[in-house]
Amino acid sequence: MTAVAAFVPRRSVSRRVKLKSQRELRRMWPGTGMKVTVDALPTPCFVADGRGITRYVNAQALATYDGVKPGDPLSFSLRAPSLLEAFDRVCSTGGEERISWIEKVPTESWYEAHIAPIYMPGSGNQERLRERPDFILVVIQDLTENRRLERMRTDFVANASHELRTPLASLTGFIETLQGPARNDTEAQERFLSIMLDQAGRMRRLIDDILSLSRIELKAHVRPATVVDLTEIIRHTVDALSPLARDLEVEIRIDVPDIPVRLKGDRDELIQVVENLIENALKYGSSGKVVDVRVYEQSVDQDADYWVLSVRDYGEGIPREHLPRLTERFYRVDVESSRALKGTGLGLAIVKHILTRHRARMEVESNPGEGAEFRIKLPALENTDGSAEKISA
Repeated sequence: MTAVAAFVPRRSVSRRVKLKSQRELRRMWPGTGMKVTVDALPTPCFVADGRGITRYVNAQALATYDGVKPGDPLSFSLRAPSLLEAFDRVCSTGGEERISWIEKVPTESWYEAHIAPIYMPGSGNQERLRERPDFILVVIQDLTENRRLERMRTDFVANASHELRTPLASLTGFIETLQGPARNDTEAQERFLSIMLDQAGRMRRLIDDILSLSRIELKAHVRPATVVDLTEIIRHTVDALSPLARDLEVEIRIDVPDIPVRLKGDRDELIQVVENLIENALKYGSSGKVVDVRVYEQSVDQDADYWVLSVRDYGEGIPREHLPRLTERFYRVDVESSRALKGTGLGLAIVKHILTRHRARMEVESNPGEGAEFRIKLPALENTDGSAEKISA
């Protein structure tokens, strides 16, 4: 009995020591359940201990942040001062934090972080108040795309209302003049009515482009399934724009294959793309007197992966600083010349959305004084075996 009585306390102490060491180990490295849960989250997540040492990161964090690895301080990966300050507050108070911040380099980006403490099972309330949390979970949300969309919508509404307000104010002013001082002035009436007709046409073009852009955005996620002939579309569009080319004294030179260039697309939308590009080349590159329209294949491993539509003018060109913003809504390189040529500032924005729907992309090359070239790369039609259809077929 004496031996048993002496042995039981010793075994109880040994068990307490063992449980304590196991708990300390659990506080150092997350368990499998925690890792699986963090991996299931679609955003970058970091699990750090109370000292700020990274203990686990999910796949999204590894893909987003270069060089991150468990064992390094959290500050090696996340350098935002406000985030690190919030992390320290969570460690000391045991509460949750949600913060937002902006990063300016390499581009302006918006982020939000949710920081929450994690206590392992077995920690009582009093113990929680005395000790740091076992782990800290940091979840990063990239808000850049949402903020840019919000800004784009705000700018769109502001610009659209401004573009509509200007011709509307002109119409109102001319109508008041015709009703008053110019009531019996035939010459002034003819002049004012001509200007009013131009302003009404400007409003109509702007509304048509806004509605067209809205329709394209609604079906941007639906890829066209109809097979069309790009060569026929180009010839049709060039014929339609030939009166404008004659008025501007510009020659349109066409270099397209003699056989159909087949691809999946929406004929009306592709006509809109070709018309927009050729019309811009005629208007803004008219000083070069020539516009070249070409279609050729871009091959990889002897297969035509893309049909390339090239529209090139030899006019004044576009300064390099404007090239990245050409497809923004209402963006103009020269506001006065654009309005004088009856531009709405939405043409290339419409082109961009149409190309997105067609899984195509646009490249622009231009040097001041040497003209500009717009290249559209459209996916080639695939054969039944999945290979690209060749031009020689």
